[in-house]
Formats: sequence, structure tokens, C-alpha cells
Amino acid sequence: MQASAKTLLGLVEGVGSRDELSLAMSEVTKALGFQYFALTHHVDLLKVGGGAIRLHNYPGQWADHYDRQALSLSDPVHRASHVTAIGFQWAQIPFLIPLSRGDRVILAQGQNQGIGDGYTVPVNVPGEACGSCSFANDLGRPLPLDDLPFAQLVGAVAFEKARRLWLPRGVIDQIRRPVLTDRQRDCLLWAARGKTDWEISRILGISEETVARHIRMACDRYGVNKRLSVIVYAMTDGTITLSDIGFSFHTPFPE
Repeated sequence: MQASAKTLLGLVEGVGSRDELSLAMSEVTKALGFQYFALTHHVDLLKVGGGAIRLHNYPGQWADHYDRQALSLSDPVHRASHVTAIGFQWAQIPFLIPLSRGDRVILAQGQNQGIGDGYTVPVNVPGEACGSCSFANDLGRPLPLDDLPFAQLVGAVAFEKARRLWLPRGVIDQIRRPVLTDRQRDCLLWAARGKTDWEISRILGISEETVARHIRMACDRYGVNKRLSVIVYAMTDGTITLSDIGFSFHTPFPE
């Protein structure tokens, strides 16, 4: 790497607008030995809109496909970043989370668009939607392994800079993740484990009707009407995790 870490951090910290941050990240990405970057919150952009961080230089065709398919919530790269506090190569994802057939399809689609391996820095701020800074290269181009520690540092600083530019006072509430009561989370957790409302009522010592009400209220807080949807959202923002539900490929999801 030709530029020092101090120089790269100075480029990022000195910006005063989103456009300046985009230009700085393009320079930083190249200096680190990558081609692409993405600063993003892991949210449904159609629901959140301009309140969420989203800045990248991915090829337009892949970005369009990504948005049309609303992959931000299901992206295995994003989900892997919810279970670690340090940066990771995308090749390590199978060791961080179980990969479903759908996950493998998403990763294959990226490769079909020419995106190869990458490196993602998780940024999970308590009370906010999870986020990350990712760097990537074209298929066949190796990662700059010696410079990944610099990417970890610069990525974290870049995301924090983006937070200050995207989230002035009042706007941050648009991406604040829903907060469930302990009982709502308990009911949702057992539902994610494949238990019926009757089984959950026996486990928690409450009525079946109360279980259904807690899950319905959890759905309301996330703005969805199906328990599978609320489980996916709760897993996406870290309210419940794969380890909480003891996930395996044979774990049944509720309809």
C-alpha cells in the first residue's frame, strides 16, 4: 500500500458532504488494493429511504439487481457481519453462518456479475440498524491480505463519518430498530425454534391467546403481518440470532 493509514484516515475524516465522502472512499479503496466499496445500513431501503446510509461504487448492473431483489436484508455478507465484531473475508462466511441454498444463489449471482472475494467490516451501533463497510475486487483478482488491518480501521472510521453525514438529529429515529418487550422476544424466539403457540404457552406458562397476541404485537412493531417475516427482520437486526434458535439446515420455520 503506497499511502499510509494516517493519510487514508485523513482523507475520510476531512470530508464535509456525501459527495466528498464518495470521492474519498474511491481513493481509499484504490489505495488499499480494492476496486469496490459499499457503506450501508442493512435495512429495507424502500421502507427507510434517505434515512439509511447507502454509498457504493459497485457496477451499475449488479447494484440494480441488488435493489430490485431487495437483497440487503437477506445478503449472507450482511448476516455474517451480525455475528462477529471484526472484519472478515467473504470466503470465511460459511464458517460464520450456515449457508442456505438461497444464500449460495446470492453469492453466485454476485460472481456472475464479476464480483469476486471481498472484506467486510461490521459496524453495529446499539439501538440502530446494523451496518457495514465492505471492500471487494473483481472475480479472479486477489485480496490485498497484508492491508486488511488497514481496511478494518479505515472502514470503521468511514462508516462513523457516514453516520454523521446521513443522520442529523431526528433522522436517526427513522432507522432505529424496533424494540420488543422481553415477553414478545421470548414468544418470537420459541416460534423461530418451530414451536406452536400452544407449545409456547406451556413453555412460558401463559395462555395460547397471550402468545398469539405477543407475536402479533411484535409483527406490528416491525410493520409486517406474518410471523416468518418478523422472525427474519428480528434475526437481521440482531434481536434474535442464529445461535439463539439453535439453527441448522433442518430447523423448520413457521408458516
